[in-house]
Amino acid sequence: MVIVMSDHATQDDVQRVIAEVERRGYQSHPIFGDTRTIVGVIGWKPNENHLDHFRSLRGVDDAIPIAKRYKRTHRHFQPERTTVSVGGVEVGGSRFVMMAGPCTVETREQTLEAAHGVKAAGAQILRGGAYKPSTSPYDFQGLGVEGLRILREAKQATGLPIVTEVMSPAAVEVVVEFADLLQVGTRNAQNYDLLKAVGQTQTPVMLKRGWASTIEEWLLAAEYIIHEGNPNVILCERGIRTFETATRNTLDLSAVAVLKHETHLPVVVDPSQGTGRWHLVPALCKAAVAVGADGLIVEVHPRPEEALKDGAQSLRIDKFQRLMKELQPFIAAAGWTS
Repeated sequence: MVIVMSDHATQDDVQRVIAEVERRGYQSHPIFGDTRTIVGVIGWKPNENHLDHFRSLRGVDDAIPIAKRYKRTHRHFQPERTTVSVGGVEVGGSRFVMMAGPCTVETREQTLEAAHGVKAAGAQILRGGAYKPSTSPYDFQGLGVEGLRILREAKQATGLPIVTEVMSPAAVEVVVEFADLLQVGTRNAQNYDLLKAVGQTQTPVMLKRGWASTIEEWLLAAEYIIHEGNPNVILCERGIRTFETATRNTLDLSAVAVLKHETHLPVVVDPSQGTGRWHLVPALCKAAVAVGADGLIVEVHPRPEEALKDGAQSLRIDKFQRLMKELQPFIAAAGWTS
């Protein structure tokens, strides 16, 4: 439930409502807007008939039930869009955001070359995996802390904030020292211990959709992070597993439109993992802009044919430069600044 205060409600009115919410055994979550205040009520159930009581309190305009299982991520709970600051780059604001870089940090030279290349093309955030989950234990697993140090050097050289994946609760403390944005990948989208751990930091989190997660399950995973005290969550659609084999995953762009209706959180799209085919990435980037995404995260490698991981879905730097130019009219038509 959310309790909407009238535009003439006083601070005493708000505090009185909060006290009554907590007296009845619920959690209160006030959101102070420019013109009015909303008090979110956590723990209320539709079969508990307290709506009229809360509506009768002084300064209350309305009490609105929320039937969804996810509360803090729902738009009724926070009507205003959340903007997440990633090293000074605002995701979910008025500017369309591009994150780009190699799937995996392989060498210092490869990462720095990619970082300078995507920065020159107009990317605002550098992606790169220091730890990489692999289906096979024999595949490249990343450089670990050495990879994080290389990413830090790339950040110092280019000024680009860093997004990198964290794979376990034990690794959170180390990765937070280096990252501006913590990525929780598809394999860990319902790793609740990890979600709680990143939620106990104030470092922004990009939560990728689980490859078999419904939208409700995805938003409930985000709920774990926010419930622990970290409101800085970005959702990332990266494709789901279906019967289709023409692409690595099935990129569900309809999810972006659904999320824009359901949640106040920013939404970005990863067409690299979503398709697994570099030549499909530009078209899906344009489609993601058109459907309302707040940004993109794209894999870029100086020499994809030499990549230790996911070279088939990585753009060369020159192709990424071309993509950035081709995206400009789409970004402008969608009302974003680039």
